Amino acid sequence: MNNTKIKVGFITISDRAARGEYEDIGGPAMQAWINSALLSPYDIETIIIEDEQALIEQTMMDFSDNKHCNLILTTGGTGPTTRDVTPEATQAVCERIFDGFAQQMRTVSLRTVPTAILSRQTAGTRGKSLIINLPGKPEAIAVCLGAVFLAVPKCLELLDNSNIQIDLDFVEQDPS
Repeated sequence: MNNTKIKVGFITISDRAARGEYEDIGGPAMQAWINSALLSPYDIETIIIEDEQALIEQTMMDFSDNKHCNLILTTGGTGPTTRDVTPEATQAVCERIFDGFAQQMRTVSLRTVPTAILSRQTAGTRGKSLIINLPGKPEAIAVCLGAVFLAVPKCLELLDNSNIQIDLDFVEQDPS
């Protein structure tokens, strides 16, 4: 097994945060959750970008193809507005889409948030990278990551023989 560090990419997708009009809270929430969940060492890449499909696609491809992120997490752009194009960008750059991630995130979210049915996050792979779209609210990020993260180590192992250890007590806790 490959015991080298993995790299996690964090992409915040927000017009206002990218312009400095709004403090990015989604990016730090993703990073804090991952910091609590991963026991294995890892490196990070972070960026805040605007809600532009071509820019989102370019950034995901850069994080996968050039920066070699094993896991790429996005926050923002998964709602019903016309500016919310993260799922479309993800589908455009991924070779495979894993519907189970989206189904599980929505199922768990619907237990406490009736409007979670409007969320359009998805997940898929590009090369050896797993890309997961998350909502923008920190509470929703934690719920969604908790809903799917047990599958992440196995997915990364199958993609590139990564061997990561996670804190099962943290990941399996019920956030509701």
